[in-house]
Order: sequence, then structure tokens, then C-alpha cells
Amino acid sequence: MSQSVENIQTSVTADDLALAVRLAVEVLRTASPDGWDAKAGTLEWDCWETVEHLSDDLFSYAAQLSPGMPLDRHVPFVYESRRPGGPANAIHADRQAGPDGLLQGLAACAGMLVAMVRTTPPQARAYHGYGLSDAEGFAAMGIVETLVHTHDLTQGLSLPWNPPADLCTRVLTRLFPTAPTSEQPWPTLLWATGRTELPGHARRTDWRWENTPRA
Repeated sequence: MSQSVENIQTSVTADDLALAVRLAVEVLRTASPDGWDAKAGTLEWDCWETVEHLSDDLFSYAAQLSPGMPLDRHVPFVYESRRPGGPANAIHADRQAGPDGLLQGLAACAGMLVAMVRTTPPQARAYHGYGLSDAEGFAAMGIVETLVHTHDLTQGLSLPWNPPADLCTRVLTRLFPTAPTSEQPWPTLLWATGRTELPGHARRTDWRWENTPRA
């Protein structure tokens, strides 16, 4: 029996975020242990640094959603780069733990954000540099970070990566409402985040999402 329009999921949920990270970790666990010093796609960071950056994003989003946080600034963690040109993070993985430890840290940071999205009331707001957002917005931002940085990583690690179309559609609707709808959702999300071009749409050199709450 076909699914009714009323039952089609359109909002972004904590389950969506958990799925995105689970799929990302699954594919990254298949990488060669010797490949993590390779550049992550077109980024200036290597693959190890890019996972640290992604972990840091998810951790920071979880912190912003914590009850009682100010609505006019980020939580003041110390963000440090381990080398010139590297990402400035509060989260750094122990190199001695190897890739398994690196991905364990990613899963842990994701779990914090999943928990915060599940427990934050829908009317609550939290600070982001692009404007106050709600739990759904932070879930969507976490998913986009996960999907596109896993794209960067799988380019550097020579792995396949093709996330679910319905997941891409939901985050496009939530964060990129003016994105073209004539192409498949995953290439469109890569275009929206400056990774590729689309037919009739040049590659973006500057982009940002619209994370403010929807009516």
C-alpha cells in the first residue's frame, strides 16, 4: 500500500541525525588505517582533522542547546588548531587511539547532540552565528555537517558515499529552501554547500544555510 501524503515525514528529527552519523561511521570504519593523512576532498585539512572538526561541530551544537545558555554568544570553549591552517577545535582525538578512537569520539559527540535534540522543547531557541535556531534546526545542521564532511572524507579515503535521498530532501527543505528541485537531492545538497555544480547552476563560492525556525 502506498504511503499517504499525511504520513510522509517532512520534519528533521533526532532519529535522522542518528541515522546520518551511523551511516557515516559505518563507511569510515572501512577505510585503510594508513589513509587518514590524505587531504579530505577539496578541504585544506587531512581526513583525521576533518573528523575532529565534524566531532567539534556536533559537540558545539549540543552545548548550545543546553538549557540556560545565553542567546547572544557561543559557549566559550577554547578552540585551538594543532597546526597552522588546521581546524580550530575544542575537540581533539588522541592519536594513540588510532582511527577507531577517532570515530568513537565522533559517535560520542553525535550522541550528545541526538540526546539534546530529543529532549529540547520545540519552542526553545539557541544561539547560532546565522541566527537563533530550534532543536530541529540544530539537528538539520548536524546532519548537513555529517553528510557533506563524510563526502569530503570519502573522497580522500577513496570510499563510496551516497546518503539516503529522503534524508537529503528533508535537510534541504529545512536549511536551503530556495535550492533547485530539478535534480536529485544528494547532488543538490553538495551544490548547496559549495562542493559541486548543477546543470544550469555554477558551483557556489559562498554559501550559508537558513537555520531560523520555520512556522
